[in-house]
Amino acid sequence: MTVVLGYDESAGSVRALHVAVEVSAAFGDPLVLVYGAAAPGSLGEEYAAHHQALVDAGRSALRHAVEVADEAGVPTTVEIIDEKPAQALLVAAARHRARVIVVGSWGESPMRGALLGSTPHKLLHLSRIPVLCVPTEE
Repeated sequence: MTVVLGYDESAGSVRALHVAVEVSAAFGDPLVLVYGAAAPGSLGEEYAAHHQALVDAGRSALRHAVEVADEAGVPTTVEIIDEKPAQALLVAAARHRARVIVVGSWGESPMRGALLGSTPHKLLHLSRIPVLCVPTEE
């Protein structure tokens, strides 16, 4: 089993990283670090450039997360998945037989999450495994 974390260097995901490392260490599970890199649109040269920029941003963001996990002695796997964040996390969770998906939350109201399609909101409705939403520290 594994712990899957959605990580993008946002304030919420930074706090979620620390919680995910604690959960991984407590269960003795490896941590799968996921970055959803789907670019809007799907055609043309502009899409390719935007997609490559997202992949590069994901690699940079995940490098920091790997360092934090390494310091705690938690083994990691890194995945940059060409899907929107919620779908990327669901794909990784299924592939790695995840015990839990950990995500940061911006503290949005349930209505705002439903209207804007926040990643935690989507996961809470679509995931068949537990989702741990970590609030951003104030």
